[in-house]
Amino acid sequence: MTGFWCESAVVAGDAPADGSPGDDDGGAVDPAAALASVRLDVRDGRITAITPGAKPQPGDHVLKGVVFPAAANAHSHAFHRILRGRTHHGRGDFWVWREQMYRSAAELTPESYEKLASAVFAEMVVAGFSSVAEFHYVHHQPGGAHYAEPHAMELALARAAMAAGIRLTLLDTLYLAGGIDTPLSPEQSRFGDADVQAWLARLASLRAEMERSFPPEMVGLGAALHSVRGVPDKDLAVVAKQLPVDMPLHIHLSEQPAENEACLAAYGVTPAGLLERRGLLSGRLSAVHATHLTPGDVALLGNAGATVVMCPSTEADLADGIGPARALSDAGATIALGTDQHAVIDPWVEMRSLEHGERLGSGQRGRFSPQELLRAATDGAARSMATPIAASVLAVGTVCDLMAVDPGSARTAGSRALQFPFSATASDVTDVVIAAEVVASNGIHRRLGPPGRLLTEALKEFS
Repeated sequence: MTGFWCESAVVAGDAPADGSPGDDDGGAVDPAAALASVRLDVRDGRITAITPGAKPQPGDHVLKGVVFPAAANAHSHAFHRILRGRTHHGRGDFWVWREQMYRSAAELTPESYEKLASAVFAEMVVAGFSSVAEFHYVHHQPGGAHYAEPHAMELALARAAMAAGIRLTLLDTLYLAGGIDTPLSPEQSRFGDADVQAWLARLASLRAEMERSFPPEMVGLGAALHSVRGVPDKDLAVVAKQLPVDMPLHIHLSEQPAENEACLAAYGVTPAGLLERRGLLSGRLSAVHATHLTPGDVALLGNAGATVVMCPSTEADLADGIGPARALSDAGATIALGTDQHAVIDPWVEMRSLEHGERLGSGQRGRFSPQELLRAATDGAARSMATPIAASVLAVGTVCDLMAVDPGSARTAGSRALQFPFSATASDVTDVVIAAEVVASNGIHRRLGPPGRLLTEALKEFS
């Protein structure tokens, strides 16, 4: 039995402890309250009791500030961290940026990727993330030849996650085409498999290896389709029939208008319509970005109960556009958040950027309540993950993944606790707990050290 004593904590409840207006969730899901002197009993990594107004017991871990559930990062490409601060020397668009990304992908080896990913995952942990869905497609050697260890790149990512102590859902990605009716380019050759059956066989082999080598509560396997550009229509039908039903499934969807135009020209439907035609729209699907949707697309995703993973800082950085998050949520989709290319790794920034995009697009404030934003940053990603994640409020039975936030920083001073999505940043995170272990404190990863030092060393290997 482990105990945590929290100076203040966000727990399930009907109203704030002080009764102040505006500090609740405005009627959104998961009513919450920030209560003082909260003690958590924990067994086997899960919360077994919550006692407000308690005193710390001998041996308790004391967490100062306001304790929130740790965040879940529902979309990551760890190697994209190479590009931060290196792609802003001129004008361009997503497609220009993509060429620079391919050059970085070509430099990866299993050894350098493990080192880089360990640093990136450590940066996530100190920022307040306890879980990540890694959308992984750099499978083979440059040119497409397999490594002697067929899962070398995948196992490197899993080892990196274990070193950082973050829960990993590795999304092994099917990537067969460079565009609709277009073969993979030389730059894309290490992403591909011989065909969809070769990918399914490799996926099954990888799953067996993961289950043998890593604890399931920390490392799990999911599947991804790169996009309707990267997976031909005939192969989508095979995936729908043969992918194991218990695996999460992700796809980049309608990130660019050019993707929609090509799909319409080839198949007569939008990307969302094509997924619906092939039986791939369901509650287990996570559609990433979903920026350029028609009203019909919104209805399809909502009616299917799909998760839509928005990555606001990346979508802004790449000039992708503002996706219809509020409309998707109203239609029945679940909104989750990711950091994608890691222009920023900060769950608080992603939360308010989601709302700010809605405000800029609509001319209205309060499109998402603070509690809805907290949900998007936590259990909104539940169906995106193969490992457990924290709920949006602390509750008995949930995993003990926590982040403590300083309420007296220059950014948070004066803020109501449940409105921290509009004031806090990762710099205000003082402690991070994953599976009942304090993994990071004051911006330092307890096992690995300062993420800045780790990243500096790892990035020396890339041009």
